[in-house]
Amino acid sequence: MSGCVWGAAPLLEALGRLWEVQAPLGSGSSASVYRVRCCGDPRAPPGAVKEFVPPPPRLGPARRPGARPPAADCAEYGFRKERAALESLRGHRNIVTLYGVFTNHYSANGPSRCLLLELLDISVSELLLHSSNQGCSMWMIQHCARDVLEALAFLHHKGYVHADLKPRNILWSAEEECFKLIDFGLSFKEGNQDVKYIQTDGYRAPEAELQNCLAQAGLPSETECTSAVDLWSLGIVLLEMFSGMKLKHTVQSQEWKTNSSAIIDRIFASEGVVNSAIPTYHLRDLIKSMLHCDQGKRASAEKALCSPFFSIPFAPHIEDLVMLPTPVLRLLNVLSDASLQCEEEYEDILEDIREECQKYGPVVSLLIPKENPGKGQVSEQREEAAYSHVCFMCCGTAAHILAIFWLMTELKIAGYLEGQHRFLPGYVRPSLGGLQTASAGELGYGREGGKTMGGRRSIEDVEHHHTFSVLAKYAALRN
Repeated sequence: MSGCVWGAAPLLEALGRLWEVQAPLGSGSSASVYRVRCCGDPRAPPGAVKEFVPPPPRLGPARRPGARPPAADCAEYGFRKERAALESLRGHRNIVTLYGVFTNHYSANGPSRCLLLELLDISVSELLLHSSNQGCSMWMIQHCARDVLEALAFLHHKGYVHADLKPRNILWSAEEECFKLIDFGLSFKEGNQDVKYIQTDGYRAPEAELQNCLAQAGLPSETECTSAVDLWSLGIVLLEMFSGMKLKHTVQSQEWKTNSSAIIDRIFASEGVVNSAIPTYHLRDLIKSMLHCDQGKRASAEKALCSPFFSIPFAPHIEDLVMLPTPVLRLLNVLSDASLQCEEEYEDILEDIREECQKYGPVVSLLIPKENPGKGQVSEQREEAAYSHVCFMCCGTAAHILAIFWLMTELKIAGYLEGQHRFLPGYVRPSLGGLQTASAGELGYGREGGKTMGGRRSIEDVEHHHTFSVLAKYAALRN
């Protein structure tokens, strides 16, 4: 395979296709990640390239026997290790998908090894940032906990330990409407730990902390790290999602080491968290089961999935629907009780909505529940997440924006868009991914249109998940 220098012409040849390198997504000590889009195929999903960057060549004496391998060897080893893990774990919906591997022969420091991965959306770290220290909803915590536990149960069954579970490594997939694990750079086969420094400060299990300290002192550890380290990390992540607080200093305190259970109780008893009015003891007990200092007493992923916490039918808050891109479009309070009772009128309305929605994209399903919960709401699922962003009403292209306003008018639903911009009636709020520049002409408006929408990408790029969030407020019943 051949490629190009990342900083030069933003094109790359990989897996028999030409890819445009659009933007950097992040970087670490040995790898950088970029957003890429396939050229010549607008319907092809975007991807993420993780490039294991070799360091600049250094002149000097030959390496001594027993010395640490050069960074170039570390980059190659990291690539091979993560590739092997992702290939072994391929196919699980809660683990990032590896599309393929290739070599970028035109990297600035010489050939570099690359992974082509599916592009995911917002991370739990970003969700926490936007929660304004108020914590996440119980629905979001439950959704994340279940998805991550499903992933852990699978990879632990395969004999793998992730070893770097943290909010930045849990990302939302708009296409599949679930959270996924990424970054298997520190992962290892249980019983064959090839790296001694695992996990991140604040999410590191006690046994891993001890092992790291001994390794720094040049001493061997008598305790092997197992899959239990992942459960510890998840317990901290869930506690942070509930509290809205970073707990790095808390979990490193002496009080935590001696009485972590009391600290957890205080967090759950706090009136400052957004969930304080909801019974939360099942979540508290689940988190405590993951945070036993004795790894032998820690719950396994499979056992944690049996927690009563997952039997509670939490509903998403409007903030959840705004923040998480999804292929489902929902209209709130579309029908009156009378319309629901009249079968003929019900079917006519259903067909009208389907017919109009199909003008702007394939409709997978259309449902208006006749009984609670969801009575009178419309749930319409498109073929791809590429054209919508969930809320009560949502849209991902200029055509969809206009279509939704048409539906709002026809169905007599009063609504608004948040964030003041003149090119649409009411208000507009960009989604968390950063949105986007659009000329008035692109939206079908004249000089009244605004030039910017406060973000980085053009309106043509909206179709991939980061879209307008439309909130239905003061929703009126259809006459």
